[in-house]
Amino acid sequence: MNKFNKFCKKAINGVILSSIMLACTDTKQEMEETIFFKEYQTPHKTIPFDKIRLEDYLPSVKEAIKRHDAEIEAIINNPNPANFENTIVALERSGKYLSRVQYAFYNLLSAETSAEMDSIANEISPLETEHSNNITLNENLFKRIAEVYAQKDSLNLTNEQRQLLQKQYDMFVNNGANLSAENKEIYRELCKKISLLELQFAQNVLNATNQYKLVVSEESRLDGLPQTLKDVAAEKAKAKGESGWLFDLTYPSYVPFMKYIKDRDLRKELYMAYNTKAVNGELDNKPVIKELVNTRLTLANLLGHKEYASYVLSRRMAEDKEHVYDLLDKLLNAYKNCATNEVLEVQKIANSQGANFDIMPWDWSFYADKLKDAKYGINDELLKPYFELENVKKGVFGLATKLYGLSFKKNESIPVYHPEVEAYEVFDSTGKYTAVLYTDFHPREGKRGGAWMTEYQGQCINEDGENVRPHVSIVMNFTRPTDSLPSLLTFDEFTTFLHEFGHSIHGMVSQTNYESLSGTNVYRDFVELPSQLLENWAYEKEFLDGFAVHYQTGEPIPAELIEKIKASANFNTGYSTLRQLSFGYLDMAWHTLTEPFEGDVFEFEQSAWKKALILPSVEGTSMSCQFNHIFSGGYSAGYYSYKWAEVLDADAFSVFQKNGIFDNETASRFKTEILEKGGSEHPMILYKRFRGNEPSIDALLRRNGIMK
Repeated sequence: MNKFNKFCKKAINGVILSSIMLACTDTKQEMEETIFFKEYQTPHKTIPFDKIRLEDYLPSVKEAIKRHDAEIEAIINNPNPANFENTIVALERSGKYLSRVQYAFYNLLSAETSAEMDSIANEISPLETEHSNNITLNENLFKRIAEVYAQKDSLNLTNEQRQLLQKQYDMFVNNGANLSAENKEIYRELCKKISLLELQFAQNVLNATNQYKLVVSEESRLDGLPQTLKDVAAEKAKAKGESGWLFDLTYPSYVPFMKYIKDRDLRKELYMAYNTKAVNGELDNKPVIKELVNTRLTLANLLGHKEYASYVLSRRMAEDKEHVYDLLDKLLNAYKNCATNEVLEVQKIANSQGANFDIMPWDWSFYADKLKDAKYGINDELLKPYFELENVKKGVFGLATKLYGLSFKKNESIPVYHPEVEAYEVFDSTGKYTAVLYTDFHPREGKRGGAWMTEYQGQCINEDGENVRPHVSIVMNFTRPTDSLPSLLTFDEFTTFLHEFGHSIHGMVSQTNYESLSGTNVYRDFVELPSQLLENWAYEKEFLDGFAVHYQTGEPIPAELIEKIKASANFNTGYSTLRQLSFGYLDMAWHTLTEPFEGDVFEFEQSAWKKALILPSVEGTSMSCQFNHIFSGGYSAGYYSYKWAEVLDADAFSVFQKNGIFDNETASRFKTEILEKGGSEHPMILYKRFRGNEPSIDALLRRNGIMK
């Protein structure tokens, strides 16, 4: 998912420095003529994408910053004593025009970027970083916040108001408000540097991904690849002016290639291309990593922390690195034997099929799929006909209806940023308008890889008492339809849809007073709970029976196939868990450094995740160089949160299993006690209110078959 900071909404996707200059107007009168400073004349005041000009972004940001500065000055110069309304709420509601520009720009920078937008981002990012620092380092503003904070116990605040006050106070402290004048200037420069390095890292990964293509001219080398996937590759080659079959490093191309292609040399070739992204040449991220982790460490030291992880974790459920490592180590100990046995099983079936070698990473998907088919009689090609995208949409939307009473109506009058994007009005169980949902399903050159949820407008109660409803987007990279086939999803793609849709529900049903506490504005290690929880329904017959039909015959998915899906749910769960743990260990290693890093990136990586590796390392490959999550995506010292939230979701779903997967009372309590609350209270308080106690790792171990 893609999140924004209230004052400086940084891009998840990066940019490259460019000398392109855009026209800039500076007067308020001229700014009134741009779309961002007018009332949107669209359904639900959605962003009028069709009226945004690229040349509007930079001058609009400059003007919006000026207006925000004026609002900050008004708070500071208020002659009345600082109180919750004239300081804390006033600050919360400030900067709406800047938010307007940023919501539009940075979401499109991830979903529909271009060289021109990259150039604009490089201009905008330093301006926003400086503006954010001007706010959090403003002594007079912090003085008023501190005055209110000192009175917090006598102000008779609601839980949500206390949370907002605490969040603002902590934000200022954690962003240098208590630093000396000299150190504040150092802090400013460090923030600017980090921002640009994160942008550079992400753009290097995107460009490296887009630059690569593998064209296969001999069909015999595609032995094992299903005809449907050959057709997709042939169409991709034709679109690029190539003859033969074209494969690239996007998910819908790379994953099935590694799973089905019998030609081991081809598998190795594509594997090496994927895992050496941004490793060498002009897009080399190794020097970026060194500079970035060292700059983050310097920033943490400046703020009184020995390491960057402690700086980050002070604002997480985990609280400190000891709790993170405790979780990672417990899971490693619980799953290591299972993972080792799974590798032996895959090696055994590889040997039975004539492989006279030890399996390497480029062999894993191929032989693991053969083992899965042999054990359970199930594979992606068998399942895909029952997961046609349009039917899956109906099923996923219908799940939200059954659980939370939401309904969805497509509205073609709502402007979208690309012809493939669809916009839906969302209504609650009473028929009341609740949100706008955008869906964007297929890969494009201007879209970064992966899948995420984001917002174009957050939920809040505005100064007029109006409940401003959210505008939410889910973005995927699913297999495209062809001339002969609709988009048929793999089971993994189906669960990805559920995951991101779970995030979107969190955003859509929000019922808070303040935008910075609404929806998914929660602790990073809590935000994955609603998304991972929804994945559980993918294995439930009662849910699948409602929409999973063969795209050609209309026949419902056979009961025996559903049983195979359930039976195979824990297939290679040990391997998958150790893979996630290895990423968590790697992330923590980079961000628990206490001295500047001057070593070799490859050697550091191997040492960091060695105990969680289950297959041999391959020389020259690097996860770090393409690890967008931790170096540009907001998950630094936070990748563990996927496993942290998995413990929560397994524990929470056990309640649904006990009471019924569509039990109205359970779903209603989860909605009102967790989803609607956003970040208005501490997440553990919310969770315990729903569950009755703190989560236990046991539910996850039982779900994965590790514990009986």
